[in-house]
Amino acid sequence: MTIKILVAAHKKYRMPADDVYVPVQVGAAGKPSIDPLWQRDDEGDNISSRNPNYCELTALYWAWKNLAQLPDDCIGLCHYRRYFGRARIGAGIEKKRKGIFSCGDYENILKSCDVIVPEKRNYYIETVRSQYAHAHHESDLDTVEQIIREKYPDYMEQWGDVMDSTRLHILNMFVMRRKKFDEYCAWLFDILFTLEARIDIESYDGYNSRLFGFLSERLFNVWLAHQRLRLHETPVVMLEPVNWPKKIVKFLERKFVGKR
Repeated sequence: MTIKILVAAHKKYRMPADDVYVPVQVGAAGKPSIDPLWQRDDEGDNISSRNPNYCELTALYWAWKNLAQLPDDCIGLCHYRRYFGRARIGAGIEKKRKGIFSCGDYENILKSCDVIVPEKRNYYIETVRSQYAHAHHESDLDTVEQIIREKYPDYMEQWGDVMDSTRLHILNMFVMRRKKFDEYCAWLFDILFTLEARIDIESYDGYNSRLFGFLSERLFNVWLAHQRLRLHETPVVMLEPVNWPKKIVKFLERKFVGKR
């Protein structure tokens, strides 16, 4: 079994030494290479130029269309500052790096599960739907729901369950077998490309123009629930500090003040 974990990055950054990780320069179209050893997301069939709207999904699309693997092999996605591993809260960056999973760690975990996912984030006072509505454009969520109703009606029960929940696997991080990866990408990009053709985001600010990345986090949970796969929840190693007080204030502002 071969395992490849894509590492989405838009700037030069120190990558894990383990060969299981494949650095991918996202949004590479029209730009010089960050590192000659990194994979660019603008080769072959790609959506690299749409990176401002699709975020790390441009790496996902590139791998789906261009990375040859056998059905039993595994593929995953993480970020240059976020990895699966043994979380070391408050530790320095070098200690955190030592907690990042190796190929052997992934092999052991995948013996007893179908998908490795991050631990869920709990919004506590928000549902998944209300949190999105307070942070982004709710009309886009409504359009996604209509698309699912039209094209994938058997997913509507799981859509409702996820939207009504207060907990969510975020970050678009996962590891799964290639067969399921292909199925997920076909489903996800069909929905997102259909959405893109139906809405106008010309007036969106820089943050909300990343809507396809935000929506895919919600859709991933819907797909997982429908597939009824065996999940292994794993901590995420954040290499750089997270300003939680600022994030919490933003969260509360969006809920009670409606500030974007």
